[in-house]
This record gives sequence, C-alpha cells and structure tokens, in this order.
Amino acid sequence: MSGEAVKIRLYLEQPLGAGQGLDLSRDHAHYLFNVMRLGPGATVAVFNGQDGAWLAEVAEAGKRGGTLLCRHQIAPQRDPPDLWLVFAPIKKARTDFIVEKAAEMGAARILPVQTEFTNSDRIRQDRLQAHAVEAAEQCGGTFVPVVENLQPLSRLLANWPDGRALIWADEGLADAAEPCALPPAPAALLIGPEGGFSPSERDRLRKRPAIHPIALGPRILRADTAAVAALTLWQSTQGDWL
Repeated sequence: MSGEAVKIRLYLEQPLGAGQGLDLSRDHAHYLFNVMRLGPGATVAVFNGQDGAWLAEVAEAGKRGGTLLCRHQIAPQRDPPDLWLVFAPIKKARTDFIVEKAAEMGAARILPVQTEFTNSDRIRQDRLQAHAVEAAEQCGGTFVPVVENLQPLSRLLANWPDGRALIWADEGLADAAEPCALPPAPAALLIGPEGGFSPSERDRLRKRPAIHPIALGPRILRADTAAVAALTLWQSTQGDWL
C-alpha cells in the first residue's frame, strides 16, 4: 500500500518500526475513534519526523486511548533543505498562516522575532508548533519544523551562526531593476513586520557581512504574502523544487 492510499496521517513522537506498538494520546484517540469512526483493523499513516512514514493498524480502540501497531514503511524520510524562516509575528490568523505555509513549503526551522515595529509582543509557541504538525500531516510530509519561542531580533543577530546566509526581504528594493541572486543553504529568510524595519534595524542589517537583501517584485507585499513569495523563490532556485 502506498502512502497516498492512506487518507489519515498522524504525527507521533514515538519510535517507528515493524511490529512497534504505539500508544495513542486521548486527543488522538478521540480523533480516530470518535471523529473518524475508525475501529480495530483500520489503517492510518504515522510519522515522527525521523523514520519516514509507516502504515499502522488500529489494535485497540477506546474512548480515552488506544494502540496502533506499525506494519511497514510506506515512504522514506525526506528532510527539507537547511533553510530557516525568520519573521515578525503579525495578527493571530496571519501568523498561523505563515507557520502553516512554511511547514508545507519546506522550511527546516521557524523563528519568530520581536522587532521595533512588531505588533505582537507574545506568541503561543505550543499552538504554533501544533499548526506546523497539522500542516505536515495534511501535506504528506515526513518532517516537522521546530517553531522557536519569540526572541528579539537583536539577540538573534548577535548569536547568528557563522556560515549561514541571511536573506533579507527588503521592501526598500521594490523598485530594483535587476533580480537579486539567492545564496544556497545553509540560509535563512528574514521577513519584517507590518510597517517594515526601523531605520536603526535597517542600518544594522545593511552592515552584516553575510546579508543578502532581495526584492520581492515591484509592489510592497503584506508580511504573510512576502513569506510565501520568498520561500517560493528560494525553493525554486536553491531548494528541493529543482
């Protein structure tokens, strides 16, 4: 049976292998047995972000729990390119959108940052991580990017790892006549907040040795649109869409 033939996919933080038993949480049991009406003998696809996707059979079904039994691997592990998405949180629904699309489009790590013009001063990291898991479940992926806690942009830049290019979607380049070259992985995309970066932040970014300012077309994009556009550009030229 192929991975495409199994409609229900679950992310489980448990080892996967032939004959491996998998204990279900109350939430997973509720979804499988009450919402989807599955019973013993039904099959689902499971993945843990490390061991590919596996076909699993319902062994026990209960109101508050249950057990799956791993049968065989149906898809190999496929990790995304080493690309991070760094972005300033915006309104709740649009921040959710950014995280979901980043997971679907192959970001390896998602890092929310606080800038001088960021509208939101807090996030629910656990909720955003759950959105990343749900996106991976629905898009057929075998990898779930980690969503980090919110941190100041200044701290992130101060601890930036050597050798990782920082690709800055600079709204100030909207009128640029020539497209900007994109560096390969390891790399990160930086998307600013509504209103853009402050003058001091722009000055600090321009002085970074590994910075790569890019334009995202002749129009200034909303932050969530810019994230999708930047991910698309990089994946189509340097990523695994080639």
